[in-house]
Amino acid sequence: MDQTLLNWVYGGVMTALGWFGRVLWEADRELRQDLSKLREDLPKQYVAKDDYREDVRDIKAMLEKIFDRLETKADK
Repeated sequence: MDQTLLNWVYGGVMTALGWFGRVLWEADRELRQDLSKLREDLPKQYVAKDDYREDVRDIKAMLEKIFDRLETKADK
C-alpha cells in the first residue's frame, strides 16, 4: 500500500472518531443541563421525606387529641 491510501484511511478513521466524540460531548452537555433543571424543579413538585414525616406526626397528634376528647365525652 502506498502512503496516500494510508493517509486517506487514517483521515477517514480520525474524522469518524472526531464526529463520534462531538456527538458524545453534546449529549453530555444536554444531560448536564437536564440534570441541573431537574435539581431546580424537583423540590417544587415533591415533598421531602423528613417534611412528610413531620407533617404526619402533627396529624397523628391532632387525631390523638380528638380521640381522647371523644373517649371522655359523657354522652356515649
